[in-house]
Amino acid sequence: MKGWRKKIYQVLEPGSNEGSLSRLYDIFMIVVIILCTIPLVVRETNAVFDVFDSIAVTVFCIDYVLRLITADYYFKDHRLRSFLRYPVSPLAIIDLLSILPFITPLHNSFRALRLLRLLIALRVVALLRYSKSVNILKRVFLRQKEALLAVFGFTFAYILITAIIMFQIEPDTFGNFLNALYWATVSLTTVGYGDITAVSAAGRIFTILSNFVGIAVIALPAGVVTAGYLEEMRIPDEKKKEKGED
Repeated sequence: MKGWRKKIYQVLEPGSNEGSLSRLYDIFMIVVIILCTIPLVVRETNAVFDVFDSIAVTVFCIDYVLRLITADYYFKDHRLRSFLRYPVSPLAIIDLLSILPFITPLHNSFRALRLLRLLIALRVVALLRYSKSVNILKRVFLRQKEALLAVFGFTFAYILITAIIMFQIEPDTFGNFLNALYWATVSLTTVGYGDITAVSAAGRIFTILSNFVGIAVIALPAGVVTAGYLEEMRIPDEKKKEKGED
């Protein structure tokens, strides 16, 4: 039984097995995910969509059960706590939320929860998750985690401060603080919808100044990631040099 469960896990989990059966399962799940979301882009329902729903809920339920009984391989811990831990793991919760709208008598609006299943598509696309480039980016984000957190913290503080200042400068234009916060975010990201703009001279001067600073702020994350990526790319070369010297 243990051998069969390991085989099932290798088929379910992308990258754990390079066999064709695992790839076919990935493709099958992606197709099912796409089929079950088609009804969400049209207003009318018909018998074909009901068939899609029936197929999807059956497949998702089977997938959930199989992942549950192989949870010890997923967590690399062959103890009972792995099976208790899996139902409360983020991916398992997403699985459950995507199944519930099909099998519970919820209002039709709640059936949009099946869109959460699209997150599972990111997990089963093995070519993306287990490619060399994606793994490099993952290591970059982990290595630069503290720097990125500092940058995002500074960015949030900048948005908050500029929103407070503009809220005080133009009380008539920004009737509530949410509008000022929205304006600060849109300005920082250079989206520039133009639906809320400064009208006074003081407000426009502050907008100019804040946008100049905002350009530098928005470029910081890209600089951190780029520096981390270059550093990560140098590591294999340094290891090769060390081996050559040895």
